[in-house]
Amino acid sequence: MQYWLMKSEPDVFGIDDLQKVNVEPWDGVRNYQARNMMRDQMQVGDQVFFYHSNCEMPGIVGIAEIARAGYPDDSAFNPEAKYFDPKSDPQNPRWYRVDVKFMRKLKRTISLSELREQPSLTDMPLVRKGNRLSVLPVTGQEWSSILALE
Repeated sequence: MQYWLMKSEPDVFGIDDLQKVNVEPWDGVRNYQARNMMRDQMQVGDQVFFYHSNCEMPGIVGIAEIARAGYPDDSAFNPEAKYFDPKSDPQNPRWYRVDVKFMRKLKRTISLSELREQPSLTDMPLVRKGNRLSVLPVTGQEWSSILALE
């Protein structure tokens, strides 16, 4: 099993939204590095920290699980869709998505500033300056350290 962190803006799709629908396709990712992780590495059962970004207090708010491994993101093929990409072809898809399943909310938000203060997390991509990827790998040690903060 692997661990991940996936970012979403709570006013677009937050942990409460995921809890209501239970399983949601994680579509609209248009970064090649994040796409590659979703397409090639994420597997059913992998655990995910759900992270609220671009909000008053960015941080980890919940836990989800990969419910379906990477498959073509068909929003790229639909000219009416927000994430349409005219260069994406159904025969040779450019963009992929995974399905994410709600597991639980954390007891409290673990803020980005608190994560940055943890000596055990100094190598975590999330806390490094300039890292803006919406999908990030998390090591087992980082996962355990973060859960201990809850």
